[in-house]
Amino acid sequence: MIRIVTAGRLRRLEKEAERAHDRGRDMQAQANAAWGRHVRELYALTGRAGRAEATTSEVGALLARAMEELSATQQELLLKGIEIRRLRQELERGTIVGRSLTVLMHYGAPHTVYACREDAYADTATHGVPAGTPWVPAGEHPASASTWCIAAFIYDASCRGFRWASAPAPEPVGGAA
Repeated sequence: MIRIVTAGRLRRLEKEAERAHDRGRDMQAQANAAWGRHVRELYALTGRAGRAEATTSEVGALLARAMEELSATQQELLLKGIEIRRLRQELERGTIVGRSLTVLMHYGAPHTVYACREDAYADTATHGVPAGTPWVPAGEHPASASTWCIAAFIYDASCRGFRWASAPAPEPVGGAA
């Protein structure tokens, strides 16, 4: 079959081809814009996921440290509770009149209170004093002159408190009010 193409038909075909070419260019531009948006969105999501992973691991490390501190604090509270029960039992056993307490002092400041001198001697090794170190009386030197010293205190019922065991009991002043 033979078809005769006229000049008008050729112009129409050229215009249609030009319009199709323009429409193809517009579609390509829209496709490129959509691709760019998807790539930017993917990049943003990847960045957020990376930051979320970093935050998650940081929070995990913080939580692990908090759990360790909580465990240590619970252990310390348990030990303190045991010590409180022991002291309450000791207090309930009887009167403390005439009994002494031993205080371990560090540069003259009270550090730890013990029920007996032997417990204080045994515990000083944990504070850096070698076991078996001979202890000598402080004498005329103040307690603050010694790194570690031990002092005994006796319960004095007349004043309802403790006094230093090596100091004489205070004599009442006659007639003074």
